Amino acid sequence: MALRNSRTFGIGVVLAISFFSVLTLIFAPVFGDGKNGLTFADDLFNKLSKGSSYFIPKLQTGVQGYAGRTFEASLTLDKPETAALAATLFSGAGAAASADGEKLTVSGDLGAVLAAALRDSEEMYRNDGAAVSARYAGANEKAALKAWHTAFAAIDKSFKKSGKIADAKMVSDVMKKAVETAYNYYGVEAQQVADKALLMTGLLVFYVIYTMWWGFAIFYIFDGVGLTMTKAKVRKEA
Repeated sequence: MALRNSRTFGIGVVLAISFFSVLTLIFAPVFGDGKNGLTFADDLFNKLSKGSSYFIPKLQTGVQGYAGRTFEASLTLDKPETAALAATLFSGAGAAASADGEKLTVSGDLGAVLAAALRDSEEMYRNDGAAVSARYAGANEKAALKAWHTAFAAIDKSFKKSGKIADAKMVSDVMKKAVETAYNYYGVEAQQVADKALLMTGLLVFYVIYTMWWGFAIFYIFDGVGLTMTKAKVRKEA
């Protein structure tokens, strides 16, 4: 293959070779605890994301305003075992709850129920699943949070149908910002962005440079073999 510009082709080849050399290093388990670069970065950003998703104290303050507010609901959950576990959760919060197959009937203090869910979410956020499991007679801690989430989703829908918009929003906030977050990040160690600002900035800068690195490699190689892009000439009508 005849080269049109050997200099730019050479630059492109060097960039391509160095790009794949770095890529090989990225996939090598040399970043501590046998992690490769992708696993290390993913783990770091998961920790930082968890550290930025801690809304439980604010929700606990908001829930205090619902103390003593009674509610009742008849819900249909996804599975009989979910309904049974949800009945145990609500009973533990002082509510009257019973399950019949997939049907769950519950009544009690809304503030107390939400506070109980936040307590479980706090412990799960701290990766103390054993405390949650022990509270509910050895039930799986993630199953417990999933039951809270499923039940709250049904209660949210029920409240909205009956026009209890403020109550529905509070239930939804606890479900999404506490229960769901604690469930998704369970087992991840929370870290603050401020503590890892330099490392995070370095990774983001490297990502931008590395993406451009490959782009310039292709550009110079193509230029070296004479493949270029030019703007098409506008054909004038006769």
